[in-house]
Amino acid sequence: MALPVDAGCPIAQTVALIGDRWTPLIVRDLAPGCRRFCELQRTLEGISPKTLSDRLRRLEEAGVVTRSCFAEKPPRVEYRLTDKGSALLLVVESMREFGASWLAHDPSI
Repeated sequence: MALPVDAGCPIAQTVALIGDRWTPLIVRDLAPGCRRFCELQRTLEGISPKTLSDRLRRLEEAGVVTRSCFAEKPPRVEYRLTDKGSALLLVVESMREFGASWLAHDPSI
């Protein structure tokens, strides 16, 4: 069940966008550039194809990623961060820095 979003609070809106499990990791893994679905699934060990598909669709609807389809056999689909996604990547990188500084050696997490 989704939490209600305070329309006036940018933090709540950002948490609503990236607060799902896997979403920040998808943004992280798209940082180097284009990635195919199978490449993302390989780097995100344990994510189901359905969950990855749902998260990518949600990020696409939010304007964070673009999806490019190529008429090849077999069909090729690539995902990449938009400018909005690149800005969001800064938030994800800040999360990484916080985790490395404050959580890396915390046995309770």
